[in-house]
Amino acid sequence: MKTRICSAIIAAALTVGASAAQAADTGSWLVRARAVHIDPADKSDPVGGAGAADRISVSSKTIPEVDISYFVTPNVAAELVLTYPQKHTVYLDGKGIGTFRHLPPTLLAQYHFAPGQTFSPYVGAGVNWTTFSKNRLLNGGASLEHDSIGLALQAGADVKIDKQWSLNLDVKKVQIRSDVLIGGAKASRAKVDPVLLGIGVGYRF
Repeated sequence: MKTRICSAIIAAALTVGASAAQAADTGSWLVRARAVHIDPADKSDPVGGAGAADRISVSSKTIPEVDISYFVTPNVAAELVLTYPQKHTVYLDGKGIGTFRHLPPTLLAQYHFAPGQTFSPYVGAGVNWTTFSKNRLLNGGASLEHDSIGLALQAGADVKIDKQWSLNLDVKKVQIRSDVLIGGAKASRAKVDPVLLGIGVGYRF
């Protein structure tokens, strides 16, 4: 069911992008740079299928982020969120057991409620694809799955400074999950599912 939902969202977002290419004279581009704080949910299944849950956690951190939006109409936009691979520490019962890197591009379809106004709030929904690399857990004895695909929800607002520049406040909830493998066998499932709080500036052209 989740796979079908994600596929539908991807198809819808790609349709928006295709429409934008065909109607470039009706839209405009907006590029934002944000500082984003990643706050993981730190939920996990019991290790080995027994005992307490939520023993595995992931470090929070603040990262740079760039997003590119194309406005198909004054109200509707497609946004691609980008950053570079981020390093996190993994903890078991509060003790560090290693690190990993992840790259989490996200594609969203947005609706802007007050385009052209000084204060313009918006909401968005889309799909996140996270790829994990450089897994160094338990000195190489454990690892995470290579990829995670999940839903992403968004709310935010642009505050216009002038015709081109704006301030931006943004919050996203992203579904990022991965099996934890020990010796190639599933030992648990980590539900990172972070909340991303962002603040930044935008330039429209």
